[in-house]
Amino acid sequence: MEISELQKDLAAAFRWTAKLNMHEGIANHFSVCMPDSNDFYVNGSGMHFSTIKASDLVLVEQNKIKEIKKNPDLVDPTAINIHGTIHKKVPHARCILHVHSKYATILACLEDKVMKPIDQNTMRFYEKVSIDYDYDGMGLGDEAERLSTILGDNPILLMGNHGVLTAADSVAQAFDYLYHFEKSCETLVGAYQTGKKLHLASHEVATKTARQWEKYDASDLHFNALKAILDKEEPDYKK
Repeated sequence: MEISELQKDLAAAFRWTAKLNMHEGIANHFSVCMPDSNDFYVNGSGMHFSTIKASDLVLVEQNKIKEIKKNPDLVDPTAINIHGTIHKKVPHARCILHVHSKYATILACLEDKVMKPIDQNTMRFYEKVSIDYDYDGMGLGDEAERLSTILGDNPILLMGNHGVLTAADSVAQAFDYLYHFEKSCETLVGAYQTGKKLHLASHEVATKTARQWEKYDASDLHFNALKAILDKEEPDYKK
């Protein structure tokens, strides 16, 4: 079977997430929908992010989800529940990346989980982060329905006491959101660690900057540059 560009892109996202140490071994899941369909590719059970190839990805057909759930050795049930539900219910969530990256998870564990507008990167996400305050388990029950509702039109879902999820129209855009959101969380957590008072941008400036970021979309350029590095260092990701 011919390997699609979607599969190659998702495999590249796995490899770079591992390189950036934002993964959790064989845990966490990335998925991307087929064109004009809610069927999606996702990582199979037990595979380390750093080894995933395009051909390793499992195609989950929405009309066969009940059958696939009976085989947890193929795909983790939490991936099917959370990703399958969000892909069906959230139109812009064609690609979903979910990790427990260090700094996003720290922010998710604080009482105040709001991304504060303290620099140019953090302002990119001003009023664009949905927050789940009602963690109630590992996504095996009703969590998927709750998360799909909370996400709404935003590109970021900060999953309280859990981690982070990005949702976008493409793998490149979802990865760019993930990369910059983690960097923003690192900046905010570092600012908190100083013990000093934060200097927040005004609502007007933060809103303006967030809009400027929407026009300055370099996600494809960013992701193409990352794939070019992989093409030299780890070309097997495309196989």
